[in-house]
Amino acid sequence: MRTIHLALLGLGTVGTGVARILREQARHLESQSGARFAIRWVVVRDPSKPRGIELEDGILTTEVDRAISDPEVDIVVELIGGIDPARDLIARSLRAGKHVVTANKAVLAKHGRELFGVANASGRVIGFEAAVAGGIPIVAAVAQGLAANRISSLAGILNGTSNYILTAMHQQGIGYDEALAEAQRLGFAEADPTLDVDGNDALQKLAILSRLAFQSRVPLEAIRRQGIDTLADVDLHFASELGYVIKLLAVAREVEGKLALRVSPTLVARNHPLGQVHNEYNAIKVTGHAIGDTIYLGKGAGMMPTASSVVADLLDVAIGRAQETFRSLKLWDESPPGPPVSDDGSMPNRFYLRYSIRDEPGTLARIAGILGGHGISIASVIQHETSEDDIGSAVPLIIMTHIAREGAVRTALRETDALDIVRAPTVCLHVAD
Repeated sequence: MRTIHLALLGLGTVGTGVARILREQARHLESQSGARFAIRWVVVRDPSKPRGIELEDGILTTEVDRAISDPEVDIVVELIGGIDPARDLIARSLRAGKHVVTANKAVLAKHGRELFGVANASGRVIGFEAAVAGGIPIVAAVAQGLAANRISSLAGILNGTSNYILTAMHQQGIGYDEALAEAQRLGFAEADPTLDVDGNDALQKLAILSRLAFQSRVPLEAIRRQGIDTLADVDLHFASELGYVIKLLAVAREVEGKLALRVSPTLVARNHPLGQVHNEYNAIKVTGHAIGDTIYLGKGAGMMPTASSVVADLLDVAIGRAQETFRSLKLWDESPPGPPVSDDGSMPNRFYLRYSIRDEPGTLARIAGILGGHGISIASVIQHETSEDDIGSAVPLIIMTHIAREGAVRTALRETDALDIVRAPTVCLHVAD
């Protein structure tokens, strides 16, 4: 039986999970691939640091060049994350004749075209199932399983940390800070959760999925982004009153020949499949012209779910399936190009608007008049009864719109927020269909 030698760059949470699966499921993996996987090098910064797994003597090293240049190494598994030095290490590994498997969404979202060009020129492949949605095989589903479809839209919960926090806020009635602290205590959030809660993590994953689904070049700065770190508790309360939950949704839709993308807190009906995805779980809804709606659900992060996707890519390389797929699908190829990315606010959507208004006669009529002037129709209104003592003070006014153009809504809000009856900038959230 042939042996496939691996160099693991990084032995953090995911790297440890990969090493465990390779050891504990060795016989199963051999039967699946017809090959034996052997870890030849594990590159770390601090070899004295305690590890969650015992390694064979002599394979732990700080010398990344030694691991990459070793002629015995067949596959480099990049698990250090971030852009630098990962970008350079992936490129060097490919040029050295190694296949690469990575869980690095950041480097692929920003430099995928460059790295896939290096892979093609080197006759090697990049496996990246673990870069999006952890253990969910969404990359294979979009790139291969739905290849016969013209995909019109995808929408997903792509960040488990944010979803856990929002679930806790809805179900336990606690505030953002308390929910974040709980997520950190349970290991669902990092000590510095910025990339998760500000929407950047979901944005990077959306860029990769959109590249696969629509064959469009997606500059990261072209994706509208709002995280949950600016979300007010009161909006979760009103969402619940209206029959919705709030989820951080990543959405890509082809509209009138252009690709509209966003990552933002979104009202989702409680009985909608995405509205029932809780805690650290991820879910992605993909719509194709032939198959209609398909939904993929599973754990989007964590040691074993992500490691599962890494090892699945290793199997694909060992079998030769990854090489065939890489050549035939021409991933990151731009001929023919996909739809251009829209920047004109053309995406039609329903919206939740929370005004802070002075409670006096005629207020709703003035706001409704401006909205109507921009073609924005009101679906429902919530304004709770106030006492005589509250008249003239700032109170919330909730408006749910029918489908409207995002650009028109933004223009209308600039006008309504300039009114003397509006006390604070209006909160505007998307509503999922």
